Amino acid sequence: MDMGSVGKFFASLNVAAPTWDLFIFLFFIIGALLYGLSLGRDRVIVILVSIYMALAVASNTPVLNAVNLSFHVNENYIVQITVFLGLFVALFFLMSRSALLKTIGGSGGPDSWWQTILFSILQVGLLISITLHFLPPEMTNDLSEATKQIFMSDQGRSAWMILPIVMMALAPKAKYPEF
Repeated sequence: MDMGSVGKFFASLNVAAPTWDLFIFLFFIIGALLYGLSLGRDRVIVILVSIYMALAVASNTPVLNAVNLSFHVNENYIVQITVFLGLFVALFFLMSRSALLKTIGGSGGPDSWWQTILFSILQVGLLISITLHFLPPEMTNDLSEATKQIFMSDQGRSAWMILPIVMMALAPKAKYPEF
């Protein structure tokens, strides 16, 4: 994507006549900043892990695939999104009550604010990318090319899937008090 298309995208945003692109952009910015900072780094990481687990279970469990086929769920994108989001929420609550929060989180110091913001951006981008992927093409045809490129293209989807994992691997590790 070149800078001209990014400029056209921002020029096309009109608050007086909102489009899905404006909603996605605002959700991305507000979600990444306010949501992430209010939850904190540790919970955002648990949410990221929950998203990956929900996507893996929703996409690759043979029993769920058989149920989808018998009830023609694959033809209904709302049900697909609902199953994914339901699994995501359930897994988040299960994992946030487990020892996982203490295992993968823990830095929480004043120097981790940048990690919280970065993890939040990656998390919200991943959720938007997954959700848009579940939608049928006729619903996403009217989105701007910039939105499609960032969240729906092969490169964009790959980046949203891979970058959170890279960030989790490279982020400074938790600092626990010693007993």
